[in-house]
Order: sequence, then structure tokens, then C-alpha cells
Amino acid sequence: MTSRPSEATEWLDELVIGWVEVHKKSMTTVVLLRIVAEHGPVPAATIGTHYTRRTGWTLNERGLYRTLKRLTGSGLLHLEQVRVARTGLPRHDYRLTDLGERYLERLEGVLDSVG
Repeated sequence: MTSRPSEATEWLDELVIGWVEVHKKSMTTVVLLRIVAEHGPVPAATIGTHYTRRTGWTLNERGLYRTLKRLTGSGLLHLEQVRVARTGLPRHDYRLTDLGERYLERLEGVLDSVG
């Protein structure tokens, strides 16, 4: 027999889910930039895998590429085409730009100051 969670636990779960629904998009930017900072230059597929492992959230391929395109268009990421040795096909690798590094540093500073 499994015990049912307390009302306080259920309420806490609802609060967390609500927070994620409201803030997931903005936190996605921070998480993706941190992943690229730690692993870049890095292909989008690898970024997506690290994102899911790190957050437990799902980000579909369309959403991932849309966000990476927005971050690249904002000058925070640089997209480089790299030929894959085995196939010769191009692969897109992302790395942080200088602006992206400074932006991430400031965002993390703000987050640290409220923590």
C-alpha cells in the first residue's frame, strides 16, 4: 500500500510546476549558454542531450534550434560549420561569443545575488 502525499507536498508540487511553466523559457537561455560555455564548440544535438540531463525538462528539436538561432542572432553564440570526418557532411557547432560570455556572467551574477 502506497501512502498518499500530504496536502503540503501536493501544494509544493503545484507551486514548483507553476514556477517552471512561467520561467522555463527564460531559464532555458541560461542553461543553454552554460552548456555551450562548458562544452563548446558543441553541436546542437549534444546541447539538447546535456539540457535534458541537467534540467529533466524536454525541449523538442524545433524549440532547441529556434532558441539557438535566436541566441546566435543576438550575438551571444557563434555558429560554425564543421565538416564531419566520417561523412564529409557539415555539422553546426556553437560556441559563446565574447558578448555571450559577458552576458552569461552577468545573468549568473544576478541569479547568485538573489540566491
